[in-house]
Amino acid sequence: MHESRLANLLGATVLTLSDRMTAAAAAAAGVSLSGTAALVVLTEFPGLGGTDLGRRIGLSQPAAARMLDQLEARGLVERQDKQGRAVAIVLTPDGRAAAKRALEARQEVLVRALHAVPDQAKLEPVLEQLLRGLHGEVREGDLMCRLCDRPGCVANQEICPVGQAERELGRS
Repeated sequence: MHESRLANLLGATVLTLSDRMTAAAAAAAGVSLSGTAALVVLTEFPGLGGTDLGRRIGLSQPAAARMLDQLEARGLVERQDKQGRAVAIVLTPDGRAAAKRALEARQEVLVRALHAVPDQAKLEPVLEQLLRGLHGEVREGDLMCRLCDRPGCVANQEICPVGQAERELGRS
């Protein structure tokens, strides 16, 4: 297969899956895509400060503060007492439910797409290699995982390829 064609096929696949996955997750959560990413990240890392949360989902500090104001107004997050210089952000029960719905919708889109692949066992190592390779080109691995189902990634004692790449670079 010609490399240009393979690259084009990969691009179309990634773009289509990304559009479907993010639209489904945001619709299920009932908030913006960045708000959805924040809810998902806070599921795994409760108590992050706004600046750190923004960094993990690719937002500037002012944009993260505006997004958090919106999530707080909707009753999805709470700001808690300062921990050092940062105010800890935690999910409310409604926020946890919205994050769960987002992850379920994301999973449904991806599982449905995988039904088109007859030999999925061959796809997994290719995707792991691709993620490890891409990791070096992304400024923070967390950005790659902002809508990840982290527990699903490490189920059955599997190793997350992005987390492994982070550890190899000494960033974790």
